[in-house]
Amino acid sequence: MTKITRPKILNGTTEKLKTGCGSLYVTICLNGDKPIEVFAKLGKAGGCSSCQNEALTRAITLGLKHDVSVRDFIDELKGLRCPNPNMIPKEDVCLSCADGIARALQMYDKETDEKAEIP
Repeated sequence: MTKITRPKILNGTTEKLKTGCGSLYVTICLNGDKPIEVFAKLGKAGGCSSCQNEALTRAITLGLKHDVSVRDFIDELKGLRCPNPNMIPKEDVCLSCADGIARALQMYDKETDEKAEIP
């Protein structure tokens, strides 16, 4: 696999998601119309969950730069549950930060014509 070189300037979007750990902000930066970098930040600073999110998004970014498909990451992360899933009625439910990252990535899944709903 050839590593995709990161351009100096990228455009991206940030989505706010609710999780059991608080608000999760997922930023996806694009190289053209293809994701190349992912960042996730919890509304509260520090802690193990923040470190785990940084490690996960670094690994996703590395995969994207080596042309791993967005669908592969979605399939691996969607539905993962943490001990504190957000179960607020009538709101979008993120079962974990990883599930939230999969939800954010799903809008960039170019491999399927019809987007599958994440449970």
